[in-house]
Amino acid sequence: MKIQGVMNRKTFLTAFGGAGLASLLPLSTVLANTRIQSFLAKIKGKVIKAEEGRTLYILGNRQIHKLTGVDTENQMVEWIDYLAPGSGIPPHIHSREDEIFRVLEGQVEIMVDNKSTLLKAGDIAMAPKNIVHSWRVVGTEKAKMCVSAYPSGMEHLFEDLDALPPGPPDFEKIAAISAKHGIHFV
Repeated sequence: MKIQGVMNRKTFLTAFGGAGLASLLPLSTVLANTRIQSFLAKIKGKVIKAEEGRTLYILGNRQIHKLTGVDTENQMVEWIDYLAPGSGIPPHIHSREDEIFRVLEGQVEIMVDNKSTLLKAGDIAMAPKNIVHSWRVVGTEKAKMCVSAYPSGMEHLFEDLDALPPGPPDFEKIAAISAKHGIHFV
């Protein structure tokens, strides 16, 4: 119905079935909204209890994968690291993913872009792709850390590292496996 020469909102939306609104938006916005809706339709909710997940052993430390690319349409991967005192990862760069580190227990010194910070339980750090970063557990107590990477894919690196034989780490093998997954030590 027209009111003083202008179609009211309800009539407009009803008459065009919502298509009228879409015609007023830039095509990129409409396509992005369609991709978001398609993405959301594929993702299923998931609850993961503390004791659940896939357990791997990475260089002697237990790691439990909570969410992987299979669960998130390749958007992210999230795991819990159970870390021995003194363990860590030397300076390296990811070419594919950003990482977020959340310390749950213990103390972890993290270096991001040549700046080191001591993280304690409740502290968070972010290491974007293409930025040098490293971390190591400090003190005499174990640490527990929740790590998220965006997009997913790092779970495949950890599967490869988990397949290495037990014993002292062979840094050349670790570097080669890491490079295959877009991670380079500096």
